[in-house]
Amino acid sequence: MRFRRPVNGHRWAWGLAFLGLLVWWIEAQSEKEIALVIGEPWEDMRQRSSASIGPAIAGSFWGRLPDSDARLRFTDPQYGFVTPVARYLAVTFTSTGLVSTVRMSPQIEPLLLDDIFKVVLDLQEQWRNAGWVLTRPDQYPALADTPQSRAKFSGPRPMGTTYWQAGDLYQVMMSVRRFKDDKRPTEDRYLITLSIAEPWMKP
Repeated sequence: MRFRRPVNGHRWAWGLAFLGLLVWWIEAQSEKEIALVIGEPWEDMRQRSSASIGPAIAGSFWGRLPDSDARLRFTDPQYGFVTPVARYLAVTFTSTGLVSTVRMSPQIEPLLLDDIFKVVLDLQEQWRNAGWVLTRPDQYPALADTPQSRAKFSGPRPMGTTYWQAGDLYQVMMSVRRFKDDKRPTEDRYLITLSIAEPWMKP
């Protein structure tokens, strides 16, 4: 009678090591996010976020950027929304260690106008569905993909700004402007800027 040799323990070790590397690689490829709400403790934001961001500095009003590209997940249970992944995302904290403001550009690189409108319209739809309302709509209407707005963005002052407010808790400013991209000097490229904080402009 012949007996099969037992499985070599080294093969198991190599297999487990490979599996560990595979899991690490998959996690490394997944999109990171900063998950926060204005006014919460900074450490709560750090623990909830999958993107790494430094600690607050006691007694200082300052800010941090995450260590990688990251999307913003605004976690308010009623007014929450999610942005595309951003290369620039700055979060400030108060001297008492609370999340104060967010300023970001929800994109990895300057985008063509068609792609800009996809991001802008999606964000506005999220805000509208969550109960955000326009601040001073006559002066700062929602951004719209119309022939008139496209002509404005192609003109000598290619900029548009809108403000949205969530009750008396939060306000967001969204601005779009043309950006000179040295990598694509023959194309019109654009940047979106979002600023989020407690309301600073009255309706």
